[in-house]
Parts: sequence; C-alpha cells; structure tokens
Amino acid sequence: MSTEETGTTDRAVHRRSDRGMRRRSVLKVAAGAAAIGGLGSATSVVHADSPDARLVKPGSYDVIVIGAGYAGVTAARELRARGLRPLILEARNRIGGRAFTSTFWGKRIELGANWFSQDQTLVMRELQRYGVSLVPEGLMPQRAVYPNGTGDFENLDAIEAFTHNDSLLTRLFDGTRTYYPRPLEPLYADAQIRAVDGKSLRDRINELNLSARDERWVSSTTSGYSGGNSADGGLTALGAWWALAGHTPEGWHSLIGQVATSGTNDLLKKILADAQAQIVYDSPATSIADDGRTVTVTVRGGITYSARAAVVAVPANVWKDISFRPGLPQMHAEVAKQGSGVPVCRKFFAKVRGDFGHVSANGPEGFPISALFSYHELPNNEQMMIGFSSDATLDLTNKAKVTETVQFMLPQAEIRDIKAHDWGKDPYARGGWALRRPGQLTRHMPAVQQPHGRIAFANDGIASGWVGFIDGAIETGIRAATQTVSRF
Repeated sequence: MSTEETGTTDRAVHRRSDRGMRRRSVLKVAAGAAAIGGLGSATSVVHADSPDARLVKPGSYDVIVIGAGYAGVTAARELRARGLRPLILEARNRIGGRAFTSTFWGKRIELGANWFSQDQTLVMRELQRYGVSLVPEGLMPQRAVYPNGTGDFENLDAIEAFTHNDSLLTRLFDGTRTYYPRPLEPLYADAQIRAVDGKSLRDRINELNLSARDERWVSSTTSGYSGGNSADGGLTALGAWWALAGHTPEGWHSLIGQVATSGTNDLLKKILADAQAQIVYDSPATSIADDGRTVTVTVRGGITYSARAAVVAVPANVWKDISFRPGLPQMHAEVAKQGSGVPVCRKFFAKVRGDFGHVSANGPEGFPISALFSYHELPNNEQMMIGFSSDATLDLTNKAKVTETVQFMLPQAEIRDIKAHDWGKDPYARGGWALRRPGQLTRHMPAVQQPHGRIAFANDGIASGWVGFIDGAIETGIRAATQTVSRF
C-alpha cells in the first residue's frame, strides 16, 4: 500500500519490528506523529504489532471508540468536547473506513466515499467549520450510453438521454412527498411509510408497466445502487435520497459531482485533530463484553482494553464478526444477520484510451459494470474513468477482460491501467454504502439506533437522514456520543 493510500502520518509512524525500529513508549509515538504533522499534536498513534500497544494505560481514556471512519472519529471529537477522553481502536492501518483517499496517474482519487451535497447539512457544517470548500469534479458528458430494449446498448446525446431518464426517475419516486414529508424524520408519516416500506425497488418498477427499454434504463440505476439486484434495495431507501435532495431530478443529480478540495480523508483528519484521541491501528475487535460497569474490548492478538463505555462505529455488516457479551438485542441482531450495506461493491478507476469523448455509460441490471463515466482528461488521447461493479466474478486486475467487458458499452475503449477496491471482500467493511432492504426502516428503526447497556452504535446504515453517505455517519457519531455521555 502506497504512502498516498494510507496517509503520510500513518505510513511514517508505522515502523515494523522486523526493521528494528521499535518505540519504547506511547509518548514517543505521539511525538513522532506530531513531528510528521498529519493528525495533530494531541493525537497519539500506535500499532498493534508494536510493544507500545500494551502500554496504553487504562486510566488514560474514558471511552473506547471502535472504528476510525467518519462515525467513529466524529463520536471521538464529540466525546472530547464533553470532557471525556476517547481511545480509538482501528482495524486497518489507516483512518477513514469506507472513505479511502489515494492517487492514480497523478490525480487524487477516492476509492470509497467520494461526493458531498449542499443538501447534507451536517457535512456542510463540518466543511465550514474547518474551512474546506467544495469544488466540482468530473467531466461533463457529451454522450450517454444506456441499454436498449433488445439486450444491446445505444449511444445518445447526453442531454436527450438524461432528460428522458429524469422522467423515469420522477415516475419511480412519485409519492415520496406523501411518505417522506419530513425526510429527516423518516417515520413521521407512520401509516404512509409503512404502506410502502415492504416494497423493493423491483416491486416498484413492476408497478410502472414500463416498456422493455425504459425498464432497462431505470433498473440500471436501481440495481447499481442496490448492489446488483433491484429486489435487494428498499423503495424507501432510494426514495429517502430523492426526498432529502428536494424530491426533484435536479436535487438527485446534486448528490454526485462535488468533492472536498483536499479530499475526504483530509477533512476527517481535521475532525480527528480536535478529538485528541489515542489511536491503536491494526486492532480489529473480536469481542465486546459489558458487565454493567465496564466494557472490555478484546482485539486480534488477545490485547484487551477496558473503559466505562464504548462506541461501536463499524458497519453493521461487520457486527456479526464480533462476539457481544451479552448478545445483541433482537433488532441489532437482525440487522447484523441481514446486513445493511450492499454486499458486493467494487469501485475502480481506469486509465482508458479511445476516441469517444466524455461519456456516461450505464449497464443494465446483471451486467458486470453498472456504471462508467469520464472523470479526468489525460495526455495521449487517454482519460481517467470511474466505474462501479457488482459482479464479484469480474477480475478487475485483468485489463484484457475488463477491456472486453467495457467494449460492449464503448467499442473504442482500451483499458490501460486500473486501480480498484473490492469493498465486499474487505473484512472490515463487508460491503459498500449502506442501503436499507425492504421492511428494514419500519421494523428496525428507531430500536437499532439505541444503545445496548454501555455500548452505543454509530454507522451510516443506522442514520435517520443520509443513510449511505458521510452525512449519515456524522449524524450517528454525534448521537452515539450524546448517548455515551449519559453513562457518566
């Protein structure tokens, strides 16, 4: 993993014992982090394979936060602001979770969470707080590729195609003003939301009686966001995004295209600096025990950490990999079993050669690539494209195979290089963005948002608002911190 992938501080601080570079105390590790300047002078960093992991003193922290993504780091900052001292245990050797800033062919890329929207009020507050601005990123497409009604693809003028697709989405989400009159309070219209929450996106498409061509167009969107199968995504899940963005196509389009000037992980580092937290990397939690007075977290390798409370800020898809004692409440256990994040999610950036201009290409449901679109201009008639795949059998390391697949959509395209991350195979994510399944909203919320004894939970999948987005992670981090403070 490169320096760009892990962050300057993470890589510079991490010196493995086989290089003969062992530190003697957590204070020295903290001094090293401060000298590098990546996480702030009050943040101390240590790795589980270092002797220093056993030198984190129990009395030096009040709350254990499991996970250093946006939910966990936000929770840690809020705990610090309320006078408590957080310790963060992170499974990876970097912060960010499913936010993963890297580089590819001289461009900063996001292999995970990427875009921010003006409609996401919590994110906008964080950007303003830390002086980070939003800028548009990506290339305006001239052409759009969509599936036709006979199993092939058609190449269209972008404006013409998007206008028609907008009309289909408007039909798909007709009714959201009734069942989501207050989208940040998703259960406000109780009877109306319960009447539709059991429907999948496939159920809703079937109700529209579309032509074969239109069905393939709209299901290319619903299946892409559902992880490959429109039957897996709840109508109220995508309907919430539509409602939160103003119930309009214009709002829907605003959900992608704007990025933080310095990247998603840089904003996270600014939040982390205010948390002033000790962090132990390479420390996936294996068990969490709550005896009513103390929460004890055991990580891989058998090291234990104890505190008066804990915040579990990992994806719900990962809960099943942790032994909870006592066991999880019924609703939490159901979500852990069913999952809330799309299970197969693979994001990639490709260096592509070909004379086809700036394009947005959409694969039909079941196609190995759900979406592919132009992102950056490169020299020599090449461009960088961003793509998504919900097909676990597509080998994204095989340029020839990926080229063969892409050429169904863009016959002139030749893949020259690829950088990808498979979130479904990532053991600390077990899936991509959160998207509720049919029935999960009304059955599991708000129960799943509540703490279990001295353990609070935070991740984008249990948000009231922007499920599947950084804004949702921030919401739950703030809530978990508030719940935890009540234990002190």
